[in-house]
Amino acid sequence: MSGLGYDAIIFDFDGVLIDSEYVGNLHLAEYLTAAGSPISIEETLHRFMGLSGQAFIDAIEAWRESPLPADFAAVRAQEDERLLKEGIAALAGAVDFVRALPEALPKAIASSSRSRWIRAHLDHLGLRARFEPMIFSGHEHVARGKPAPDLYLHAAGELGVDIERTVILEDSPVGITGALASGATVIGLCLGTHCAPDHAERLRALGARHVAASFDEVARLVGMDRTRTGG
Repeated sequence: MSGLGYDAIIFDFDGVLIDSEYVGNLHLAEYLTAAGSPISIEETLHRFMGLSGQAFIDAIEAWRESPLPADFAAVRAQEDERLLKEGIAALAGAVDFVRALPEALPKAIASSSRSRWIRAHLDHLGLRARFEPMIFSGHEHVARGKPAPDLYLHAAGELGVDIERTVILEDSPVGITGALASGATVIGLCLGTHCAPDHAERLRALGARHVAASFDEVARLVGMDRTRTGG
């Protein structure tokens, strides 16, 4: 293929394939506000987007300057179960883009979410077979999650490709930071409902040279002829 030149493509998941960042941060903002720490969804997105696990908890507690309420984990788990059952909308063009990729092109998902979450939502989208078994979680497959580059390096190693010949699609500042540190070519995707008007500039300020506002732009950046590819 022409364009950037690459041997594989690695996708972040939340905010890249499904429009989950806004959904999750709206729930977080409503929970924290009800718990006595008023915050807008815009601020939760700015402060916490892309974080997971203990880093996520630590960031919230540092902002609150106090521990989270005892029911936080249970409330979040209940919301996750609801979303796992009901599904979350795909980003515009995401499903068609993945289906248009050549069958033989190595591809993977490298997400901060747990693999159960990723696989369930891929099932909702009808895309699980396109990635299986190359589905990697920062919780499960590496000791250091994003913004460390370890998860992307792990994914490239499992795919058997050189990370420097790989394209990574990311949407969050945390993800962009780790993806750039891996040595891959990185495309910052500014498409989800969580992306503020200055989102592209935030990603460029972190070093993202390539920023796209649609999957048609992503296809052009990677040199993919949408009329001829498929599988």
